[in-house]
Amino acid sequence: MLELYQWELSQYSEKVRLILDYKGLNYRKIEVTPGIGQVELFRLTGQKQVPVLKDGGRYIVDSTEIAKYLDLEYPDRPLIPTDPKKRGACLLIEEWADESIGIKGRKALFAAISQDQNFRKSLLPTSTPDILKTLIEGVPRDFLTVLGVGVGYSPDVIKSAIADLKQDLEALTLLLADSPYLLGDEPSLADLAVAGLSIILKFPEGPYLDLPASLQGKGVPGLADNPDYAPFFEWRDRLYSQFRKPLIGTSPSASRPTSIQID
Repeated sequence: MLELYQWELSQYSEKVRLILDYKGLNYRKIEVTPGIGQVELFRLTGQKQVPVLKDGGRYIVDSTEIAKYLDLEYPDRPLIPTDPKKRGACLLIEEWADESIGIKGRKALFAAISQDQNFRKSLLPTSTPDILKTLIEGVPRDFLTVLGVGVGYSPDVIKSAIADLKQDLEALTLLLADSPYLLGDEPSLADLAVAGLSIILKFPEGPYLDLPASLQGKGVPGLADNPDYAPFFEWRDRLYSQFRKPLIGTSPSASRPTSIQID
């Protein structure tokens, strides 16, 4: 069975999970604990960041490389069109989504969790002990602001990222106005990348992530609740209902993650 080394709330991990589900491939999720788990992952693969896909004795790193590998080794339900123009557009949109929605979305989500204690607590996996949830909920907002500046997430950087994301969502809404998918009548890697990466802007309706049910359909204020972008998120959720396997009703190996084993 394929194994996906991941973080449950990593939007790049979600991109790969959506791709695997779209292709109908069974896989086991292995949750990599930040810090010590990353050390073990580096020992195995030379890579500290998730996602990493293991197929037999092979480790494939980076969500884009994983998508290309799966299309080559598991060609059913191809991700990348063969038509030259559509292929070029697909790869261009996928790369843009990684660099725009993926990176800027993290900044927008950081701002949201800094401002809302309940939202911050609710983002923890459902298996998190209550005492840890209480500690994280109680972290002062000012401390998180200082922490954000320290990692390059200053208020001005976050403001700029949110403005860019609003433009991105407007553009995507326009592109999908008269088409079921970004490249026409058939889904592609472009759709799955955009949809998977957008989870941290607004969580999908449905039990797809190990999060409290109360967070379904919730997300970054000003983006998730903006009626101008509702058509995009409705499209995203329709795509999820078509292709993403929910946690409930799936086999244990493919639903909830197991922790990485440390030797």
